Amino acid sequence: MSVFDHPWLSGLFGDAEMAAIWSAEADLARMIAFEAAYSRALSATGLADAAMAERAARAIEAARIDMNALHGGTTRDGLPVPALVAQLKRAAGEDAGAVHRGATSQDVIDSALACALRDTGELLRDRIGILRTALEALRVRFGDRALMGRTRMQSALPISVADRIETWARPLDDHLDRLERIAPQVTRLQLGGPVGTRADLSGQGAAVAERVAAALGLAPAPQWHARRDGVAEFAGLMSLISGGLGKMGQDLCLMAQQTPREVTLSVAGGSSAMAHKQNPVAAELLVTLARYNATQLSAMHQALVHEQERSGAAWQLEWMVLPQMAQATGRALAAAAALCDAVEQIGPSSENAL
Repeated sequence: MSVFDHPWLSGLFGDAEMAAIWSAEADLARMIAFEAAYSRALSATGLADAAMAERAARAIEAARIDMNALHGGTTRDGLPVPALVAQLKRAAGEDAGAVHRGATSQDVIDSALACALRDTGELLRDRIGILRTALEALRVRFGDRALMGRTRMQSALPISVADRIETWARPLDDHLDRLERIAPQVTRLQLGGPVGTRADLSGQGAAVAERVAAALGLAPAPQWHARRDGVAEFAGLMSLISGGLGKMGQDLCLMAQQTPREVTLSVAGGSSAMAHKQNPVAAELLVTLARYNATQLSAMHQALVHEQERSGAAWQLEWMVLPQMAQATGRALAAAAALCDAVEQIGPSSENAL
């Protein structure tokens, strides 16, 4: 159990919307969608009888999957797809010849991953927009007030509240640009077959890929079984987003401890021993999530090392790390926007300005 789904720690770290994107149920639905689209693509390219393939696709979509069998299959095979395909073929019955033929497990799992990354990117994009609006509202309310600028944690020269908010807000536009640039590198179909050559598709690999990609809302692309730079770059972007928010959280923590206090929050954490304390819990959370993602990013870079045509070890490492990074990033954006809404005052009032 992780902090993201723990019975009480999830109250701090959990993100229901992001968790839904990365849930087992959503992942299974994406794998089922791949298999159904793949059967129809075999038909459309003449690699399977049209009526048989359509019946197979419908059977796939209607199949009731035994999750316990997937658990046992993953224990045995190191991944769930062989056990899943066995169930789908049983569901298709006489039409099983149009199920998964010419595909491999990684095609299914990585195409499902691409869909998850697409949906994650959309959620992050929406939340960045919400945070930009919240920060602009703070700038309008308090931007003309004065603060003491601090360098190396020492008083330096006066700045405005708007100056400090600008350092929090400016990276958000860059993150949106990065999302736009990275999206084509990750929202792409994976289809290579057993060793990445599409050899079992009788020269129709590109045509099959185009049809499956269109059905899933992905871009067709050459196979990327052992090329993980796009996935790692997306992880890097998530670390950049949470890292920038960590800077905002750290600033607010320091502002909350200044005498006189430079920020007042309507929502703060209490102490079991000191009733007078108001702890900047949400700001501290941003720092924690930034440090968490920075640590996890090194694992994603380790997962770049895929030996030869397919790795088991490096691939499995992605499964352990990437969903948690997504949840941390989504939670950080939501917490940052909520923190903006909780600000009652930043800096002295105008009559007490520096």
